[in-house]
Amino acid sequence: WQQPLNILFVRLYIPHSRTSLPASMFSRNDFSIWSILRKCIGMELSKITMPVIFNEPLSFLQRLTEYMEHTYLIHQANASSDSIERMKCVAAFAVSAVASQWERTGKPFNPLLGETYELVREDLGFRLISEQVSHHPPVSAFHAEGLKKDFVFHGSIYPKLKFWGKSVEAEPKGIITLELPKYNEAYTWTNPTCCVHNLIVGQLWIEQYGNVEVLNHKTGERCCLNFKPCGLFGKELHKVEGYILDKSKKKVCSLYGKWTECMYIVDYAALEAHKKSGKGTAEKKSSKPVCTPSNHEAEEISLPEADTVEVIPGSYLLWRIAPRPVNSTEMYSFTSFAMQLNELDKDMDGLIPKTDCRLRPDIRAMENGDIDLASEEKKRLEEKQRAACKTHSKSDDELKTKWFQQGQNPHNGSQDWLFSTGYWNRNYPLLPDIY
Repeated sequence: WQQPLNILFVRLYIPHSRTSLPASMFSRNDFSIWSILRKCIGMELSKITMPVIFNEPLSFLQRLTEYMEHTYLIHQANASSDSIERMKCVAAFAVSAVASQWERTGKPFNPLLGETYELVREDLGFRLISEQVSHHPPVSAFHAEGLKKDFVFHGSIYPKLKFWGKSVEAEPKGIITLELPKYNEAYTWTNPTCCVHNLIVGQLWIEQYGNVEVLNHKTGERCCLNFKPCGLFGKELHKVEGYILDKSKKKVCSLYGKWTECMYIVDYAALEAHKKSGKGTAEKKSSKPVCTPSNHEAEEISLPEADTVEVIPGSYLLWRIAPRPVNSTEMYSFTSFAMQLNELDKDMDGLIPKTDCRLRPDIRAMENGDIDLASEEKKRLEEKQRAACKTHSKSDDELKTKWFQQGQNPHNGSQDWLFSTGYWNRNYPLLPDIY
């Protein structure tokens, strides 16, 4: 038994190579999201059942895994002996973690309570496990670690959704933590707010906005990032600007760019001089978008062209987004990384637990192009979950999480969900039958 298990485990380490989904996405032109959401203005949307046509064939647990696409930035941080240089890499990683959301207007499937997802990538040097640890409110916990034990990246996310009439706003509540054992360092931050616009008419588009502070708990150094809202005439669309403070709170360097494209680093004084010279107002020309000052009342906007970030003299590149595959628009605007997340290799059968969302029938049906079966299965699974919750509620037998336990974040004391080990032993008794 032990020998074939090891063979299967090794096979999971082989980099996945799928470059497309089994079927292209369905057209949403004949469906109106407004007809469903018009009664929900100002409401929290986690309890609203949406038709499957507005989904993408991934669970939110898989969507969280996309944080790991640019893991090389963590490896770069580990390779630097200077704490400010490490902060630059970690800040770039924090921005890169939301880059895959660009043009992703499909909603990921809500994970079922007890649903899990794992990903092992030897080529990128990490393994990750995630679990849906709460149903109301919906909380997803994840824990990733370097295969050489060189980092730990973990967090728990509660995506609070609100509908504002023309837009849906997703506030990803929850702390994200990166630990670098080599330096005995821990960094924490929260993600910016994401908003999908033009739900009633026009082309759907996405923006991220809000302040993100990355804190090094050992040195006291911090990076303050501002994801700018669209602004009047779309001038600030997708822009991210910020600076790094050393432990004496002196601004040592500035970061700038767009979360959809790239991030640069430059000396703080050089950036200020550039702004005063008036050169900072010139931006490479692209089609003129139109926004109103209110985030909740934005009108139709044109998508940005490539390389619209003006490079300030003396800057160097921290991170650049990977090109999307040529078939991305037909495949839910997935990145190459996202395209591989739901791939189910026959060698995984009997190895991954039965709660893994690769085995979830509604997502699999949608990926395979069977929208009717996906809709039927989604409804069946939601009813099954409601029945299970009702049964446990009547018996006072609380549904328990398997791989995460609620506790305090060891670095900032906030409530968190912490990995309780044991998952990678490949022994999965008494798992719930959620599918």
